[in-house]
Amino acid sequence: MLLDTAALYFRAFFGVPDSVRAPDGTPVNAVRGLLDFITRLVGDHRPTHLVACWDDDWRPAWRVDLVPTYKSHRVAEIVPGGPDVEEAPDALETQVPIIREVLAALGIAVVGAPECEADDVIGTLVARARMPVDVVTGDRDLFQLVDDARGVRVLYTARGMSRLELVDEAWVEKKYGIPGRLYADFAVLRGDPSDGLPGLPGVGDKTAASLVKGYGDLDAIIAAAADDSGPMAPGVRLKIREAAGYLEAARKVVVVAPDAAMPDFPDPVLPSEPVDPAAWADLRERWGLGSSAERVVTALAQSAS
Repeated sequence: MLLDTAALYFRAFFGVPDSVRAPDGTPVNAVRGLLDFITRLVGDHRPTHLVACWDDDWRPAWRVDLVPTYKSHRVAEIVPGGPDVEEAPDALETQVPIIREVLAALGIAVVGAPECEADDVIGTLVARARMPVDVVTGDRDLFQLVDDARGVRVLYTARGMSRLELVDEAWVEKKYGIPGRLYADFAVLRGDPSDGLPGLPGVGDKTAASLVKGYGDLDAIIAAAADDSGPMAPGVRLKIREAAGYLEAARKVVVVAPDAAMPDFPDPVLPSEPVDPAAWADLRERWGLGSSAERVVTALAQSAS
């Protein structure tokens, strides 16, 4: 099981009241919410391995160089040499180091990669996997990883952790009318305002899906647009030709890396108990993690039994 960790702790922060605080008054709603999410995921799905995938760089320069608008609306501060500072509530920012400490004390692997987003870590671990994989995320871009033959699916959090959608190839086909393996090509055409990706002008889900279904991947669509004798509508053909440079760049932005240069890390077997009991006890008391801490430890023990 691969966690899109930032997506989950953002969801926890906005879903759990900020009145949930440590004894010293520090907000810990994201910390406790994330622990509760892990409790539910471990209890419901019983993974043998668990990785908290991390954004070492949430807006990599190589993606910004390709599409300058990429996540630009979410930048709080540009840092020369990066990574830029993402716009986020101060009450959440103070909890991120606590989350890392808590995960480390539990023994849940936290894995990032230089100049890469968590999506790229997830894509690389999926490429390396020799077992079925569940990816837990609210990011539609990761639908591109779904692969029934390899047992790769997405547990999609958009409707809430109690109403996870199990995304496989049939789900993508039913939702968008396209093969799951072509989701990235579809996403490039449609664009994604939440990531600052404009997409092909005037092309939404319906037209993007018809192009993918009718012609195949982006290379085939671009080739069809270059053929004046083909059946493609002239207006759409012109849009594709005019946007050819953008489409090539956006494809490199949207496709997650299958080969991120990640550091070595131990086999991320799901722990049956905290690997550092002293640190865990200290964190639990200092941050007032209460029943959230108790539940996650119980879930880990039960999953291992």
